[in-house]
Amino acid sequence: MKVNIIDLNGKPFHFIGIGGIGMSALAHVLAKRGVPISGSDLKSTHITNRLESMGATIFSSQEANNLQELSDSQGLDYVQNLQVICSTAINEKNSEYQAVVNKGYRIFHRSDLLAALIKDYQSIAVAGTHGKTTTSSMIGYMLLECKLDPTVIVGGEVSAWGGNARLGDSDLLVAEADESDGSLVKHCPTMGIITNIELDHPDHYNDLNQLVSIFQQFSSQSNLTIACVDCPVVKENIEADITYSLNQQSGANYIATNIVHTPHGSKAQVWENGELLGTVSLLLSGNHNVSNALSAIAVGRKLGLDFATIAEALSTFDGAKRRFEYKGNFQGATLIDDYAHHPSEILCTLEAARTRLPQYNASRVVAIFQPHRYSRTKTFLKEFAQCFTSADVVILTDIYSAGEENNTGVDGEIVAQTLRKYHDQVFYHPELSSLKDFLCDFLESEDLTLFLGAGNLNQVIPQLLAIEKESLLVA
Repeated sequence: MKVNIIDLNGKPFHFIGIGGIGMSALAHVLAKRGVPISGSDLKSTHITNRLESMGATIFSSQEANNLQELSDSQGLDYVQNLQVICSTAINEKNSEYQAVVNKGYRIFHRSDLLAALIKDYQSIAVAGTHGKTTTSSMIGYMLLECKLDPTVIVGGEVSAWGGNARLGDSDLLVAEADESDGSLVKHCPTMGIITNIELDHPDHYNDLNQLVSIFQQFSSQSNLTIACVDCPVVKENIEADITYSLNQQSGANYIATNIVHTPHGSKAQVWENGELLGTVSLLLSGNHNVSNALSAIAVGRKLGLDFATIAEALSTFDGAKRRFEYKGNFQGATLIDDYAHHPSEILCTLEAARTRLPQYNASRVVAIFQPHRYSRTKTFLKEFAQCFTSADVVILTDIYSAGEENNTGVDGEIVAQTLRKYHDQVFYHPELSSLKDFLCDFLESEDLTLFLGAGNLNQVIPQLLAIEKESLLVA
């Protein structure tokens, strides 16, 4: 009888959907550990190409015969020991998944593999509705700069290690821990960080209380919990061992005061249990990133690092990709790609954008937003309509379904109509093709232009840059 326990020490893994940001990070770490890796994905990308260069066998389709082909090339013993990893994104009707089930292979969810890795290391797991990728990347970068050589698994690509994961030589692991499907409860880290708790993923959670219980269980399973008490839900519901805050009256263990936002980032004084540690300077903008830095400082101090070393490391962290990522210029307008897709994230991102206007010689913030999922858009329709106050212009597309069927009665036109109740300049271009044409005529040289969303809106950016390049060649 097969025991359904993940073996990290040599037995091969096959990932259905290996090109996903979370799946590929896990595959990367295992491949670097010398574990045989294979997988399938419908799209060939720089991520799948990178995994292939590391020795992974990758199929460009998700067909029932993939495993037979693997058996033919690698041998029957190889396939009989195979551990198959799937994510929530893989539908049970998927042909490859059905073949795996029918043949009795051991199947694990992506979170099971992450949980096994978290258990295998002295681990720091970063959870929270917002800020997970930036915070986990920041902590990983800090530890790397401080010569602690961590393994890092995050939900975004970071230039410092050229991707969404790295294998270190130490026993430290920094991992982004996702709450979207409830699998957060599988993790038992050495340190658990909770950045905030706010209702999201209404396709999975009925209400905030259900989400809170997931975070409470995660906290109880962490040897040490570090939490931001600026979030009222966290303050009221999480029993943290170490707290951090931007409020001097909060009584938190780590506090940032005298926060200053400049065109090139931000800086703040940092206090530890009432004593001034010094000043930290960041290349990132916004109070939310100062808060993220406090969690990194708390981790560093717990690991015995001195503040000056931590501050020096944090001062050169330039963020993760798709987190206020500068992509180039089009007709003089600055193009920024950002993953923000929840009202609170959009609000913080646009507030930070206003502080960066001088850096980009800009005078107008143009927010281009593609709503993500019908369920999320319906649940937060009013909040979406009210979160664009820091934008001078808002341009909306239709909703990116992310595989959902639309039984909500909400579409992009309704979002635009609702937003016009709170904002004077709102334009609606449902299709990305018409959006590109509109932007060619609309954008001005002093625009700081943000492409916001978790869907495929950002594919318009390289199209605009290609037009810009062609116009320069003609000139």
